[in-house]
Amino acid sequence: MKRLIPQFLQILEKGLTQANQPIARALWHLRHPTLRGMAWACAAIPALFVVYVLALIPFTPSIGDIRKAKIEQPAQILSADGKLLAEFKPSNREWVKLKDISPNVVNALIATEDHRFYQHFGLDWRRTASAALHTFSGDRQGGSTITQQLARNLYPDEIGRAPTLTRKIKEAITAFKIEALYTKDEILETYLNTVPFLYNAYGIEMAARTYFDKSAGDLNVLESATLTGMLKGNSYYNPVLNPERALQRRNTVLAQMVKYGKLTPAAYTTLARRPLRIDFERQTEPPGPAPHFAQQLRKWLAAWADRNDYNLYSDGLVVRTTIDSRLQAMATQAVTLQGNQLQGIANSAWGTRAGCAGGRDLLQTFLRETPDYRAAKDAGLTDDEALKRVSSDRNLVQAVCESKTRVQADFLAMDPRNGQIKAWVGSRDFSQDPFDHVQQARRQPGSTFKPFVYAAAFEDGAKPSDTFIDKPVEIPLAGGEVWRPSDEDEPSERAISLRDGLAYSRNRITAQLMETVGPNKVARLARAMGVRDSELDPVPSLALGTSPVTLKEMVSAYGTIANLGGYVEPVMVTRIEDRNGEVLAEFAPVAPKQELPAAAARTLVDVMRDVVSRGTGSSIRSRFGVRGDVAGKTGTTQGNADGWFILIQPQLVAGAWVGFNDSRVTLRSDYWGQGAHSALPIVGDFFQRAQRSKLVDSRIRFATDQTPGWFEERSGRLREWFQHLFAAPPAKTEAPVVTRNPARHAPAVTASASESASAFASATDIEPKPLPAQPPLLQAPVPASGVASGVASGTANGSVDGETHGSGEPALAPTPTPDDNAPPDTGEGTARPLVGASASVSTSP
Repeated sequence: MKRLIPQFLQILEKGLTQANQPIARALWHLRHPTLRGMAWACAAIPALFVVYVLALIPFTPSIGDIRKAKIEQPAQILSADGKLLAEFKPSNREWVKLKDISPNVVNALIATEDHRFYQHFGLDWRRTASAALHTFSGDRQGGSTITQQLARNLYPDEIGRAPTLTRKIKEAITAFKIEALYTKDEILETYLNTVPFLYNAYGIEMAARTYFDKSAGDLNVLESATLTGMLKGNSYYNPVLNPERALQRRNTVLAQMVKYGKLTPAAYTTLARRPLRIDFERQTEPPGPAPHFAQQLRKWLAAWADRNDYNLYSDGLVVRTTIDSRLQAMATQAVTLQGNQLQGIANSAWGTRAGCAGGRDLLQTFLRETPDYRAAKDAGLTDDEALKRVSSDRNLVQAVCESKTRVQADFLAMDPRNGQIKAWVGSRDFSQDPFDHVQQARRQPGSTFKPFVYAAAFEDGAKPSDTFIDKPVEIPLAGGEVWRPSDEDEPSERAISLRDGLAYSRNRITAQLMETVGPNKVARLARAMGVRDSELDPVPSLALGTSPVTLKEMVSAYGTIANLGGYVEPVMVTRIEDRNGEVLAEFAPVAPKQELPAAAARTLVDVMRDVVSRGTGSSIRSRFGVRGDVAGKTGTTQGNADGWFILIQPQLVAGAWVGFNDSRVTLRSDYWGQGAHSALPIVGDFFQRAQRSKLVDSRIRFATDQTPGWFEERSGRLREWFQHLFAAPPAKTEAPVVTRNPARHAPAVTASASESASAFASATDIEPKPLPAQPPLLQAPVPASGVASGVASGTANGSVDGETHGSGEPALAPTPTPDDNAPPDTGEGTARPLVGASASVSTSP
């Protein structure tokens, strides 16, 4: 072993010596170069460079991409009647033709950025070499042509942003491709329409509006030089924040124009002395007639474009939507009009102009939620000291007060036959509140949820004439708690029919009905009919609408009612075309899915007619004069935090919600806070306008007439024959006495089911005299200050009752207008969550 080790080391040493011989020879040749070796080395350097450039070509934009960019066009969103609703642009930019841009801009641009623009083919070799020499000597300079800058603007991700040799080579390759496909004028036009100018202004048109409040075609020499000077560094030469630098840079541009013959020396001498004058105003994209709808559509369309390999911002898609621009305008007007009126009431109730003087305690809660308060606490101040500091800031207090007390409203209308959305208003003002309350805000629906309870009962075979005794209701809950729903009046101990229970929105009757059909069945039916995204807590108080939902879900579910039990998913788009009009996708109406038996749906529609003919929503007819076959339901939640109303018609279903982003804020009025007076006027105004414009046919009726079967038909004929055969001679009698009830107060409760059906048989102003022993359902008028709220009692451990004062709609309006003599919403329940139920919350930001 000892002899083997030295031999192994000797062999290893010999092998290393032989391996190092080529390296040693190469080093020797480098130290002693020959002419032949130098020639090979010189030839290898450009060859390697060419290989490197060729290797980068696949990583630059393709010819197809550049050709597509030449005809770039954003998606256009059109209404069903052909009106432009929106354009989906990647940035705030308005494209203008080169002929519509001031020649001063073109002259300043070419003189400053690329004076040999018309001589080169994308790369200025002399300027590039000069820039390279200055950069190597420590004085870094840019050598990009206008075409190279355009390449960088169009394809920042493909080319890159780092100042490296690779980026410059990619930039040059792309510039050559652009020059091959674009004319010089097209390059200038594309460049001027894509270059950024700060403040979300892209392109020369938006820059001209932002900094000088004029169009690009009206820019003079000084203004053109100012904007051109910004191209070297938008922030550094920003005329708003750095006017001195911007002035110097402007004069440099003017000097360049003199150098290349675009401006005379005399004109330069005069112009250079003038001050920098700007007229700055940020430019915002116009919201369009349906901004919240467009906002939701953009999300859906972006997903569709990704799946089908289309570019939303450049492929020129034409999207034809279901929105009717005329109905959309009517909906916007109705929301604005009612929202402004309610805002005046809120300002008065809260003392908004005095910093919420009418709600100091709640204001302090709001102030504790501000970043200013948290910063004061982080600084070591006590609660009182921090609150005192933020309360002393009047501007902060006023801003918080105005934000919290700003009334919000939303509206949605759709065709129940095919699910097509016809109008969508997500807030009072998109520019102030872009949050979409139609699809994003979840609020308690209150009594607008009651029709689902009655639908479940009718599905189980209940009849509108079936009765429940109006008595105190106590429903045991899990954990030993008890739910005690109440109405605004005391229990009458009389029988009330289901028809009257829904028409006058009686909470105790609905609660007993819920106990009969079961919360699980009601929740399942509501989901099947359209409330499919929000969670429904299957507890007894669900009958009074304690689980928060969206307006879109509720209108969709009411569409199922209007469609006689057939559910159709809401749709926004009918078809998508390319820029040449070729249809890429068509979305035909989906056949309705029968989620509620047609017989039960017919019965429910018939009962809901009474809501608007003599019940809580009767001002739809008396005040707004809505004609035809309509039905609906009002809704008000606990403390008047939310007001709802949804109206159904065979062609159109429309719903509205009114409230505040923060559910702790209300209108603080037992009159205006009710759905019959806050949300109903929006729907009433809309339907009134739509019917007058003939956009809704008031002659169409719901197909609720039941066709008699063979046995019923023949039995009826036989009965008529016997009555005719054995009828006694008619005696002369006086005409029956009828009374006109100007307030449309129907005699309410009856002692039996047959009497109840008779007493409420008429839905017109003429109705039989009530029996003396049967007092009317609506109680005596209440003072203008409001109604006496029934106090809902609960258990000591915090279980919550149902609704405290009926529907929140008083028996008589405090100050009714001449058109508002209908019986107010006396039975509308206000929903309170109980233990285990969803709380009343707003999902708005």
